[in-house]
Amino acid sequence: MCLFPPSLPLFTPLTLASLVQLKALGINDLLHFDFMDPPPAECLMRAFENLYALGALNDRGELTKLGRKMAEFPLEPMLSKCVIIAEKYGCVKEVLSMVAMLSIGASVFYRPKEKAVHADTARLNFARGGGGDQISLLRCYTEWEDSGFQTSWCFENYVQNKSMKKARDVRDQIAGLCERVEIEESSVGVAEWEKVLKAFTAGFFFNVSKLARSGDYTTVKQRHTVYIHPSSCMAKDEIPADWLVYFELAFTTKEYMRQVAPIKGEWLTELAPHYYNEGDVEEAVKKKQPKMRKN
Repeated sequence: MCLFPPSLPLFTPLTLASLVQLKALGINDLLHFDFMDPPPAECLMRAFENLYALGALNDRGELTKLGRKMAEFPLEPMLSKCVIIAEKYGCVKEVLSMVAMLSIGASVFYRPKEKAVHADTARLNFARGGGGDQISLLRCYTEWEDSGFQTSWCFENYVQNKSMKKARDVRDQIAGLCERVEIEESSVGVAEWEKVLKAFTAGFFFNVSKLARSGDYTTVKQRHTVYIHPSSCMAKDEIPADWLVYFELAFTTKEYMRQVAPIKGEWLTELAPHYYNEGDVEEAVKKKQPKMRKN
Protein backbone atom coordinates (compact mmCIF):
# COMPACT_ATOMS: atom_id res chain seq x y z
CA MET A 1 0.00 0.00 0.00
CA CYS A 2 1.40 3.39 -0.96
CA LEU A 3 -0.24 6.47 0.51
CA PHE A 4 2.50 8.84 -0.51
CA PRO A 5 3.51 9.97 -4.00
CA PRO A 6 5.28 7.49 -6.30
CA SER A 7 8.44 9.62 -6.01
CA LEU A 8 8.87 8.36 -2.42
CA PRO A 9 9.94 4.72 -2.86
CA LEU A 10 10.99 2.19 -0.25
CA PHE A 11 9.37 4.04 2.64
CA THR A 12 6.06 2.71 3.85
CA PRO A 13 3.32 4.49 5.83
CA LEU A 14 4.01 2.05 8.69
CA THR A 15 7.53 3.44 8.97
CA LEU A 16 6.17 6.99 8.97
CA ALA A 17 3.87 6.07 11.84
CA SER A 18 6.83 4.50 13.62
CA LEU A 19 8.82 7.72 13.21
CA VAL A 20 6.07 9.66 14.96
CA GLN A 21 6.06 7.11 17.79
CA LEU A 22 9.85 7.32 18.14
CA LYS A 23 9.65 11.11 18.26
CA ALA A 24 6.99 10.81 20.96
CA LEU A 25 9.40 8.66 22.97
CA GLY A 26 11.93 11.48 22.87
CA ILE A 27 14.25 9.97 20.25
CA ASN A 28 15.00 13.00 18.12
CA ASP A 29 18.20 12.09 16.25
CA LEU A 30 16.63 9.49 14.00
CA LEU A 31 19.28 9.95 11.31
CA HIS A 32 21.72 8.20 13.67
CA PHE A 33 19.21 5.89 15.31
CA ASP A 34 20.19 2.21 15.39
CA PHE A 35 17.48 0.80 13.10
CA MET A 36 17.59 -2.97 12.60
CA ASP A 37 17.07 -2.32 8.89
CA PRO A 38 18.14 1.29 8.33
CA PRO A 39 16.27 3.15 5.57
CA PRO A 40 18.30 5.20 3.09
CA ALA A 41 19.07 8.67 4.48
CA GLU A 42 17.37 10.29 1.47
CA CYS A 43 14.15 8.40 2.13
CA LEU A 44 14.32 9.28 5.82
CA MET A 45 14.66 12.97 4.96
CA ARG A 46 11.75 12.75 2.55
CA ALA A 47 9.69 11.14 5.29
CA PHE A 48 10.54 14.04 7.62
CA GLU A 49 9.49 16.46 4.89
CA ASN A 50 6.13 14.73 4.58
CA LEU A 51 5.59 14.67 8.35
CA TYR A 52 6.49 18.38 8.40
CA ALA A 53 3.96 19.02 5.63
CA LEU A 54 1.34 17.14 7.65
CA GLY A 55 2.08 19.44 10.58
CA ALA A 56 3.42 16.66 12.78
CA LEU A 57 6.93 18.19 13.00
CA ASN A 58 8.13 21.76 13.36
CA ASP A 59 11.09 23.29 11.51
CA ARG A 60 13.46 21.88 14.15
CA GLY A 61 12.21 18.34 13.57
CA GLU A 62 10.35 18.23 16.89
CA LEU A 63 6.81 16.99 17.41
CA THR A 64 4.23 19.73 17.30
CA LYS A 65 1.06 19.79 19.41
CA LEU A 66 -0.70 18.19 16.44
CA GLY A 67 2.09 15.62 16.14
CA ARG A 68 1.76 14.65 19.80
CA LYS A 69 -1.95 14.09 19.30
CA MET A 70 -1.25 12.03 16.18
CA ALA A 71 1.15 9.87 18.20
CA GLU A 72 -1.73 8.85 20.48
CA PHE A 73 -3.47 7.00 17.66
CA PRO A 74 -2.32 3.58 16.34
CA LEU A 75 -2.98 4.80 12.81
CA GLU A 76 -1.00 5.94 9.82
CA PRO A 77 -0.24 9.68 10.24
CA MET A 78 -2.59 10.78 7.47
CA LEU A 79 -5.54 8.93 9.05
CA SER A 80 -4.68 10.34 12.47
CA LYS A 81 -4.77 13.85 11.07
CA CYS A 82 -8.16 13.20 9.47
CA VAL A 83 -9.59 12.29 12.87
CA ILE A 84 -8.07 15.32 14.60
CA ILE A 85 -9.08 17.83 11.91
CA ALA A 86 -12.62 16.41 11.83
CA GLU A 87 -13.31 18.24 15.09
CA LYS A 88 -12.98 21.54 13.20
CA TYR A 89 -15.75 20.50 10.81
CA GLY A 90 -17.96 18.92 13.47
CA CYS A 91 -17.87 15.48 11.83
CA VAL A 92 -15.74 13.37 14.19
CA LYS A 93 -18.36 10.61 14.39
CA GLU A 94 -18.51 10.23 10.61
CA VAL A 95 -14.74 10.40 10.14
CA LEU A 96 -14.19 7.76 12.83
CA SER A 97 -16.48 5.36 10.95
CA MET A 98 -14.87 6.16 7.59
CA VAL A 99 -11.32 5.81 8.95
CA ALA A 100 -12.20 2.49 10.62
CA MET A 101 -13.56 1.15 7.32
CA LEU A 102 -10.49 2.32 5.40
CA SER A 103 -7.98 1.03 7.94
CA ILE A 104 -9.12 -2.60 8.17
CA GLY A 105 -7.36 -3.42 4.90
CA ALA A 106 -9.95 -5.98 3.82
CA SER A 107 -12.64 -6.14 1.19
CA VAL A 108 -15.94 -5.11 2.76
CA PHE A 109 -18.14 -6.25 -0.10
CA TYR A 110 -18.42 -9.69 -1.64
CA ARG A 111 -19.79 -10.73 -5.02
CA PRO A 112 -20.96 -14.33 -5.44
CA LYS A 113 -21.00 -15.33 -9.10
CA GLU A 114 -24.54 -16.62 -8.98
CA LYS A 115 -25.82 -13.31 -7.56
CA ALA A 116 -23.40 -10.86 -9.14
CA VAL A 117 -26.12 -8.47 -10.38
CA HIS A 118 -27.76 -8.32 -6.94
CA ALA A 119 -24.40 -7.75 -5.25
CA ASP A 120 -23.46 -4.96 -7.69
CA THR A 121 -26.82 -3.28 -7.17
CA ALA A 122 -26.48 -3.46 -3.39
CA ARG A 123 -23.04 -1.92 -3.56
CA LEU A 124 -24.13 0.88 -5.89
CA ASN A 125 -26.93 1.74 -3.47
CA PHE A 126 -24.30 2.91 -0.99
CA ALA A 127 -22.88 5.23 -3.64
CA ARG A 128 -26.18 6.98 -4.31
CA GLY A 129 -25.99 10.56 -3.20
CA GLY A 130 -22.37 11.08 -4.24
CA GLY A 131 -19.15 11.36 -2.29
CA GLY A 132 -17.22 8.53 -3.92
CA ASP A 133 -15.83 5.44 -2.24
CA GLN A 134 -15.07 6.97 1.15
CA ILE A 135 -18.65 8.15 1.63
CA SER A 136 -19.98 4.85 0.29
CA LEU A 137 -18.06 3.09 3.06
CA LEU A 138 -19.40 5.59 5.57
CA ARG A 139 -22.99 4.94 4.44
CA CYS A 140 -22.35 1.21 4.67
CA TYR A 141 -21.14 1.44 8.26
CA THR A 142 -23.89 3.87 9.27
CA GLU A 143 -26.66 1.66 7.88
CA TRP A 144 -25.16 -1.39 9.58
CA GLU A 145 -25.01 0.55 12.83
CA ASP A 146 -28.65 1.66 12.39
CA SER A 147 -29.66 -1.99 11.91
CA GLY A 148 -28.25 -2.81 15.34
CA PHE A 149 -25.14 -4.39 13.80
CA GLN A 150 -27.22 -7.29 12.53
CA THR A 151 -25.60 -10.17 10.67
CA SER A 152 -28.74 -10.49 8.56
CA TRP A 153 -28.25 -6.93 7.28
CA CYS A 154 -24.76 -7.87 6.07
CA PHE A 155 -26.15 -10.94 4.31
CA GLU A 156 -28.88 -8.92 2.59
CA ASN A 157 -26.43 -6.25 1.42
CA TYR A 158 -23.57 -8.57 0.36
CA VAL A 159 -21.26 -7.15 3.02
CA GLN A 160 -18.63 -9.17 4.89
CA ASN A 161 -19.85 -9.44 8.48
CA LYS A 162 -16.36 -10.32 9.76
CA SER A 163 -14.87 -7.19 8.17
CA MET A 164 -17.60 -5.01 9.62
CA LYS A 165 -17.00 -6.36 13.12
CA LYS A 166 -13.31 -5.65 12.75
CA ALA A 167 -14.10 -2.09 11.62
CA ARG A 168 -16.35 -1.64 14.67
CA ASP A 169 -13.55 -2.81 16.97
CA VAL A 170 -11.11 -0.38 15.34
CA ARG A 171 -13.64 2.44 15.58
CA ASP A 172 -14.31 1.77 19.26
CA GLN A 173 -10.58 1.86 19.98
CA ILE A 174 -10.07 5.15 18.12
CA ALA A 175 -13.14 6.68 19.75
CA GLY A 176 -11.71 5.83 23.17
CA LEU A 177 -8.45 7.55 22.26
CA CYS A 178 -10.37 10.61 21.10
CA GLU A 179 -11.72 10.96 24.63
CA ARG A 180 -8.18 10.69 25.94
CA VAL A 181 -6.97 13.61 23.81
CA GLU A 182 -10.20 15.54 24.42
CA ILE A 183 -11.68 15.34 20.93
CA GLU A 184 -15.45 15.53 21.14
CA GLU A 185 -17.39 13.06 18.98
CA SER A 186 -19.43 15.63 17.05
CA SER A 187 -21.68 14.73 14.13
CA VAL A 188 -23.08 16.39 11.01
CA GLY A 189 -24.74 13.34 9.46
CA VAL A 190 -23.87 11.52 6.26
CA ALA A 191 -25.77 14.07 4.14
CA GLU A 192 -23.07 16.66 4.91
CA TRP A 193 -20.42 14.52 3.29
CA GLU A 194 -18.42 17.46 1.91
CA LYS A 195 -17.29 18.26 5.47
CA VAL A 196 -16.22 14.65 5.90
CA LEU A 197 -14.23 14.76 2.67
CA LYS A 198 -12.62 18.03 3.73
CA ALA A 199 -11.34 16.34 6.86
CA PHE A 200 -10.11 13.41 4.74
CA THR A 201 -8.35 15.75 2.30
CA ALA A 202 -6.64 17.53 5.20
CA GLY A 203 -4.78 14.28 5.85
CA PHE A 204 -4.42 13.08 2.27
CA PHE A 205 -3.66 16.29 0.37
CA PHE A 206 -0.57 14.54 -1.04
CA ASN A 207 -2.89 12.12 -2.84
CA VAL A 208 -4.73 14.41 -5.23
CA SER A 209 -5.16 14.07 -8.98
CA LYS A 210 -6.57 16.44 -11.56
CA LEU A 211 -8.46 15.70 -14.77
CA ALA A 212 -6.26 16.41 -17.78
CA ARG A 213 -7.25 17.41 -21.32
CA SER A 214 -6.70 13.80 -22.40
CA GLY A 215 -9.48 12.63 -20.08
CA ASP A 216 -6.95 10.86 -17.83
CA TYR A 217 -6.00 11.91 -14.32
CA THR A 218 -2.57 13.20 -13.35
CA THR A 219 -1.18 13.75 -9.86
CA VAL A 220 -0.87 17.46 -9.14
CA LYS A 221 2.76 17.61 -8.03
CA GLN A 222 4.50 14.73 -9.79
CA ARG A 223 2.40 14.80 -13.00
CA HIS A 224 2.07 11.01 -13.01
CA THR A 225 -0.82 9.56 -14.98
CA VAL A 226 -3.08 7.57 -12.68
CA TYR A 227 -6.33 5.70 -13.20
CA ILE A 228 -9.40 5.02 -11.13
CA HIS A 229 -9.41 1.40 -10.02
CA PRO A 230 -12.16 -0.64 -11.73
CA SER A 231 -13.59 -1.60 -8.33
CA SER A 232 -14.34 2.04 -7.48
CA CYS A 233 -17.95 3.25 -7.50
CA MET A 234 -16.67 6.17 -9.61
CA ALA A 235 -15.03 4.00 -12.28
CA LYS A 236 -17.96 4.23 -14.68
CA ASP A 237 -19.20 7.75 -14.01
CA GLU A 238 -20.22 9.35 -17.31
CA ILE A 239 -19.15 12.81 -16.14
CA PRO A 240 -15.73 12.58 -14.48
CA ALA A 241 -14.91 14.78 -11.51
CA ASP A 242 -12.34 17.53 -12.08
CA TRP A 243 -10.46 16.66 -8.87
CA LEU A 244 -10.04 13.43 -6.94
CA VAL A 245 -8.45 12.48 -3.63
CA TYR A 246 -7.40 8.84 -3.21
CA PHE A 247 -6.53 6.62 -0.28
CA GLU A 248 -3.75 4.63 -1.94
CA LEU A 249 -2.12 3.71 -5.23
CA ALA A 250 -2.08 0.14 -6.48
CA PHE A 251 0.73 -0.67 -8.88
CA THR A 252 -0.20 -3.30 -11.49
CA THR A 253 -0.22 -2.79 -15.24
CA LYS A 254 -1.07 0.85 -14.47
CA GLU A 255 -1.02 3.07 -11.42
CA TYR A 256 -4.53 2.73 -10.05
CA MET A 257 -6.12 4.99 -7.45
CA ARG A 258 -8.06 3.01 -4.84
CA GLN A 259 -10.84 4.49 -2.70
CA VAL A 260 -11.36 7.76 -4.56
CA ALA A 261 -13.63 10.70 -3.82
CA PRO A 262 -14.44 13.96 -5.63
CA ILE A 263 -13.18 17.19 -4.09
CA LYS A 264 -12.95 20.87 -5.03
CA GLY A 265 -9.64 22.30 -6.15
CA GLU A 266 -9.96 25.34 -3.90
CA TRP A 267 -9.91 23.04 -0.86
CA LEU A 268 -6.22 22.40 -1.43
CA THR A 269 -5.06 25.98 -0.88
CA GLU A 270 -7.42 26.20 2.09
CA LEU A 271 -6.29 22.95 3.74
CA ALA A 272 -2.64 22.86 2.65
CA PRO A 273 -1.52 26.37 1.63
CA HIS A 274 2.07 25.41 2.49
CA TYR A 275 1.98 22.61 -0.08
CA TYR A 276 -0.19 23.98 -2.90
CA ASN A 277 -0.26 27.38 -4.56
CA GLU A 278 -2.82 28.94 -6.86
CA GLY A 279 -0.92 27.74 -9.93
CA ASP A 280 -1.18 24.13 -8.76
CA VAL A 281 -4.91 24.26 -8.33
CA GLU A 282 -6.14 26.48 -11.12
CA GLU A 283 -9.49 25.28 -12.41
CA ALA A 284 -9.45 22.23 -14.67
CA VAL A 285 -9.99 23.03 -18.34
CA LYS A 286 -13.71 23.03 -19.07
CA LYS A 287 -14.28 20.92 -22.13
CA LYS A 288 -16.62 18.14 -23.10
CA GLN A 289 -15.23 14.85 -21.85
CA PRO A 290 -15.84 11.38 -23.32
CA LYS A 291 -18.75 9.53 -21.73
CA MET A 292 -16.54 6.65 -20.66
CA ARG A 293 -13.22 7.30 -18.97
CA LYS A 294 -10.21 5.24 -19.95
CA ASN A 295 -9.13 2.71 -17.30
